[in-house]
Amino acid sequence: MLPLPRIALIASEYPRLEQLARAARQQGDSDAAFLLGVLHRAEIVADNAGDVESLVRIGSWVTYRMNWGVPRKTVRLVWPEDLPSDLAGVSVLSALGAALIGLRVGDHMPYVVAGCLNLVRIEHVERSEPVERSKSNVVPLFRARSAGQATTPDDDPGPTAA
Repeated sequence: MLPLPRIALIASEYPRLEQLARAARQQGDSDAAFLLGVLHRAEIVADNAGDVESLVRIGSWVTYRMNWGVPRKTVRLVWPEDLPSDLAGVSVLSALGAALIGLRVGDHMPYVVAGCLNLVRIEHVERSEPVERSKSNVVPLFRARSAGQATTPDDDPGPTAA
């Protein structure tokens, strides 16, 4: 079995993470106990530490592989209340989210879902939306004019204040 990786959490997120995990554990959430274990092992680093951009933290886009055969996937780690309706978000209060928080590229973390042991391996971490994802969501607002096309005034005044 692989040794557990070193966990690092930024100081500004730690209090909210701990409060969230404690409250969820009191409500019987089994993933909250795992998150608390991760939090208790973590090294707390300053928000402006030199390597903080390489950490998986709330808001990070994380590319990972699971169980060495499953295709890689990219998700954004979020607070439970910010979980989007699409599959691009993972709550930090889920088993996978608790396994991801505080890791760096190359780290492996075991976690259990429905009695099955899984292993997640971090391949890439970034704070902004990945290029391949952001390009697929771009919707053009204006149609480009072809060269030489005359500009004509628009008869529609647009919305007006009432």
